[in-house]
Amino acid sequence: MTDADQAIRGNSILPARREPLTLQTADGVDLVGELALPADRDPVATMICLHPLPTHGGMMDSQLFRKAAYRLPALAGIAVLRFNTRGTSSVQGTSGGEFDNGGAEKYDVAAAIEYAEFADLPHIWLVGWSFGTDLALMHGLDPAVEGLVLLSPPLRFSADEHLAAWAESGKPVTALVPELDDYLQPGDARDRFAAIPQAEVIGVDGAKHLWVGDAERALDEITARLAPQVTTPLPRTWDGPMERADPSPYRDRTVAAFSDVPR
Repeated sequence: MTDADQAIRGNSILPARREPLTLQTADGVDLVGELALPADRDPVATMICLHPLPTHGGMMDSQLFRKAAYRLPALAGIAVLRFNTRGTSSVQGTSGGEFDNGGAEKYDVAAAIEYAEFADLPHIWLVGWSFGTDLALMHGLDPAVEGLVLLSPPLRFSADEHLAAWAESGKPVTALVPELDDYLQPGDARDRFAAIPQAEVIGVDGAKHLWVGDAERALDEITARLAPQVTTPLPRTWDGPMERADPSPYRDRTVAAFSDVPR
């Protein structure tokens, strides 16, 4: 389909070089992943996605990260590296190992960073969402990582010493906090992130933890940090080839579907 000025929808897939991959961790676990690269140029920056809580529907295919992989290589020249942490399943496949409440997941984060370095991907940033923000804060302070973007950070697993380490590093940290988040709202987030002087806390009016209906705002903010040379807001239409994804396999994998599961 090549009609001019097609609207970019939630299931729109723009052109990219998409490569399935396996990340191998230092403790011997194989993780399912995918790297999406610009179709016809080198990437200008790299986004490593750390997904929400897998016991509550989080996975590499959670909606915001799917849309990042579908759009950002074409619209912003950003490489998008997604993977399922240990014990996590999605349509892409199931990673080995077992969920460890953020502990052994340190090996998963390290494996993704190591892969990005080995592949010579430029300007590596970690973009965590919910549980993934805790993984970024706890395990992401690596020399190769330039900064963090944190979506809906609950600050549930990460501790004061992790915030202090990022403060000392001086690396940029941006927290995008939905106004109507179920776990940490903008006022409290500003108090907690005051421990990181360089942290920028952005309250997003009307947004909720899942970013449903607000993915475009999140992708614009991510792009502004990772690739500031790219004009935002990103285009909402596309005049080239476009495919459409089938979202039906994910309908039972939203956080809302796990609302009765104790945390």
